[in-house]
Amino acid sequence: MNMIGKVTRMTHRERFNRIFRYQPVDRAPYWGTGGWSETMRRWISEGMPEGVSQSAYFGAEETKGVPVYYGPWPHFPYEVLKEEGATQVVRNHEGIIMRVYKTDGDRSMPHFLEFPVKTRNDYRTIIKPRLCQNPRDRFPADWNRRCAEWKERTDPLCLFGDRWSGFFGPLRNLMGLENLSYAFYDDPALIEEMMDDLCDNILLITEQILNDTDVDYWAFWEDMGMKTGPLLSPELFDRFMVPRYRRVTDYLRSRGVDLIFVDSDGDVHALIPLWLKAGVNGLWPCEIAANMEPAPIKKQYGRDLLLCGGIDKRALAAGPGAIDEELKKVPPLVAAGGYVPMVDHSCPPDISWSNYCYYMEKLKEAIRIA
Repeated sequence: MNMIGKVTRMTHRERFNRIFRYQPVDRAPYWGTGGWSETMRRWISEGMPEGVSQSAYFGAEETKGVPVYYGPWPHFPYEVLKEEGATQVVRNHEGIIMRVYKTDGDRSMPHFLEFPVKTRNDYRTIIKPRLCQNPRDRFPADWNRRCAEWKERTDPLCLFGDRWSGFFGPLRNLMGLENLSYAFYDDPALIEEMMDDLCDNILLITEQILNDTDVDYWAFWEDMGMKTGPLLSPELFDRFMVPRYRRVTDYLRSRGVDLIFVDSDGDVHALIPLWLKAGVNGLWPCEIAANMEPAPIKKQYGRDLLLCGGIDKRALAAGPGAIDEELKKVPPLVAAGGYVPMVDHSCPPDISWSNYCYYMEKLKEAIRIA
C-alpha cells in the first residue's frame, strides 16, 4: 500500500506521527543533516550563508528537542590540564580526561586518556551522587515558557537524553570501552548497579518532564556497533540491558509515548530482535558502511521496526552521479511507510557545499515522487 497520497497538506508534526504509524501522508518529512564544525567552515567558505538554518535555506523541516540534561549533574568543571603544542589535555563536563586539538577540535576523535570510573568506589563517590538528585535543577530557566509554546507546536518534539539516555553508551562514557568490556565478566554486580541507577535516573527526570509537557517520541543513545557487528554480545545485551530498557519503554507507553527509537552507529543487526523485545520500535541512522541498508531491514522486520537514515554520506562526497544512484532507494521506502530518509550520520568535511545542495534538492524530489 502506498502511504503517499492525495491528502490534505499536513504540518511536520502530523506528517511525522502519521508516517511512523503507517497512515497516509502528503509526503515524507524533509530533513537536512548537520555537519562537523570543520564541515560548516568549509561550507561557509564555499558559499553557505552564515547564521541561516537549513529550514530557512532549503525549506527543510526540523524536530525539536527537550533541553534537559540526563547525565551526571552538576557537570564536572571543564579544565585544561596540560598544553601540548597543537593539542590540549582537558577534563570535559563528563569527567573524561582527553587530548583534543586546540582548533578544528572535531577533525578527529578525541584521544581518551582516562575515565572517571575505575573501581566501584569511584562510581559510588564520583558519579552516583550526581544521579537521581534534584531533577528540576537540570531544567532551563524558561521552562514554563517553552512548555506553553510546545502546546501549539507544529514540529515533532523529541525527548532525547543524548549520551546519557541508554545503558551501554553511558557506561562506556564512565569506564571506557576496554574496562567496560572486562567489567561485564569481572564485576557484573557493578554493571547491574550502574544500569539500575541510570534507569532510575532516566525515569525520575522523564516523569518530571512528562508531568509538564507531552512529546512525540523518545530516543535512546547507545552507539554500540562497529563496522562488522555490535560491541556487546546479544547474550550479555539480553541479560543486562533488556530488563532496564523494558522498565523505561513500559513507562513511556504508560504515558502515551509509543514511538521509541535508539540511535546507534555500526552494524547492529544482531541486536535488533532484542531491541524489539525490549520495547524499542525505531532505529537510526542505518549506517550504510556497516551494512545497515534500510530496505533489507524493513523486509525482515516489516512494520514492527521504524527506520530513519540510510543515505550513504560517502555518496554525498562522491558527487551528483553517486547521489542520484543512492536516492533511487528512497521512493519505494517512503511509499511503504515507517521510514524517513536522512544522511546516515552528520556530514564530514569531505562533502562539498555544492554536493550537499544538490543532495537536498534531489531529496526533495525523491520524497515528493514517492
